[in-house]
Amino acid sequence: MDEIFRWGVDAVVITTATAAHAEYIGRAARSGLPVFCEKPIALDLPGTLHALAEVETAGTVLQMGFQRRFDAGYAGAREAVRGGRLGRLHTVRAMTCDQSPPPAEWLSLSGGLFRDTLIHDFDVLRWVTGREVADVYATGSDRGPAMFRQAGDVGTGAALLTLDDGTLATATATRLNGAGYDVRMELAGERDTVVVGLDDRTPLASTEPSGPPPADKPWTGFAERFGPAYEAELNAFVEVVRGERANPCDGREALQALRIAEACERSRRERRPVPLAEIPGAAET
Repeated sequence: MDEIFRWGVDAVVITTATAAHAEYIGRAARSGLPVFCEKPIALDLPGTLHALAEVETAGTVLQMGFQRRFDAGYAGAREAVRGGRLGRLHTVRAMTCDQSPPPAEWLSLSGGLFRDTLIHDFDVLRWVTGREVADVYATGSDRGPAMFRQAGDVGTGAALLTLDDGTLATATATRLNGAGYDVRMELAGERDTVVVGLDDRTPLASTEPSGPPPADKPWTGFAERFGPAYEAELNAFVEVVRGERANPCDGREALQALRIAEACERSRRERRPVPLAEIPGAAET
């Protein structure tokens, strides 16, 4: 890392293991360099807040890698909500299903299902609806391979989220969806309903006699499903560095998604509803 900063680079892209994100963000900020960093900033709130403080003190750019904001389907959903096509939004259903779990050694480093996987759904929920989460109730199941129990994690999780305007949202995830990689969002309003992630590669099989056939080539992972979105977010970062556009996803957005994940993890462990007001959103003074 020291060698990189001696090269005279113009910007830094961080795609290392999560445990190194906050340190490298701070190094880049102190060097006056703009940073693109894959989510999350850190696996805990103190580390996240410290890194954000370094960026703010340095006055540098930090763009976070929540690639779903650059996916055509999610962008269409945002337009449908913001443009009034759905009318009053009453229900949102978000889901992320991995086809197979990560290596056992990764689980203890990942931060858990809510911080590592569902954090994407929490971020894009805010981005699409324009609302904040008011409170959560979450639970999870560690059935399946013993590695989930050994890591203190869950292989399947579910959260009920109440948004600040009363809209209800559910977010579910699993690491063991044998049919394929399945990421969707349904948004239902008083006028219309739209779905993100429903195409000829969605790993679904209908039981209706007249239903659509199962996908011939279902999605197998995030790199394949969101390839164009990953390219688009990096192109956006170049434009931000050049001063051609505003930052589309700064560190404060990542903090808000992490706060929701933290609330869900607390709710799961303590078996109770958790208001977002319980989760710190600023550095202690």
